[in-house]
Amino acid sequence: MLSKLHRSAPRLLESGGKLAFFREIILSNVCSSGLDIGFASLNYLQIGILGIIQGITELLPISSTAHMRVVPAVLGWQDPGSAFSAAMQLAALAAVVSYFWRDVRDVVGGSIGAVRQGDYNSPWFKLAVAIILATIPIGIAGLALSSTLNACDSPLRGLTVIGISCLVMAVLMAVSEFSARHQRVVGEMRLRDALIVGIAQVGALIPGVSRSGSTLTAALFLNFKREEAARFSFLLGLPAIALAGLKELLTLHHAQIPAEAWSHLLFGLVVASVSAFCAIWGLMRFLERFSTWPFVIYRAALGIFLLVGVSTGFLS
Repeated sequence: MLSKLHRSAPRLLESGGKLAFFREIILSNVCSSGLDIGFASLNYLQIGILGIIQGITELLPISSTAHMRVVPAVLGWQDPGSAFSAAMQLAALAAVVSYFWRDVRDVVGGSIGAVRQGDYNSPWFKLAVAIILATIPIGIAGLALSSTLNACDSPLRGLTVIGISCLVMAVLMAVSEFSARHQRVVGEMRLRDALIVGIAQVGALIPGVSRSGSTLTAALFLNFKREEAARFSFLLGLPAIALAGLKELLTLHHAQIPAEAWSHLLFGLVVASVSAFCAIWGLMRFLERFSTWPFVIYRAALGIFLLVGVSTGFLS
């Protein structure tokens, strides 16, 4: 169906059809096939704004997916869809690799060298194994829930679900701040610790939970220092972010979305990469000096705003 629309597009435009109408046709037909690509109907200004928000919120423990759903709802824009949110994670991937380049290089190079030498007690090899182990839960859960997560009007992207998720995570993050002793570093990470943090990462599939928020909170419960918990959270997220982003790009490729939609994605990725790098730089310095309480308060306020907005009809 979509390929037929591609072939008929020139005739539609030549006959005086509006580009916005063409976008609407493309969007409605893609949605009818089960893939949500609402971003195709947005303009470059809107994509740029969402790219900035995505880049900042992807790496802060406040849920990028929630903001990708909430901001368009408040501004009256089309929901860009979960495919856009997942593909935009590649911007966070670029930012994390750039910022933690030395760690990434050491983990990859050190673990390969350890395997060649048979030195399985190497700290870099152990960290690589921990990251792989922690990625398995979200990989399995993501594949199992992919059809639900990417569906148009997915129940998991409802504002009520996001509001409840924000409140639940605010409570968990607050409890972790009270209970954590903030003593451990990444070098002390055990496989059991990695598995616990990896299981916590599964919660990020629910909009409003936040991948960085859930993994950071789990690491705090395990008594890691705040900046060390964030460091492991970011390194742990590399495989999951890469797999999710590349999977969505492949899905969009198979869906034969129009060239304009691809240009939207590329523009959004560039903008989000810059804002994501700034976010990670700021967060690491913030956690070296302060607690996560500002994020707890923000999440709680956002959750209350969403639930009140939905209940009063202000948001839908």
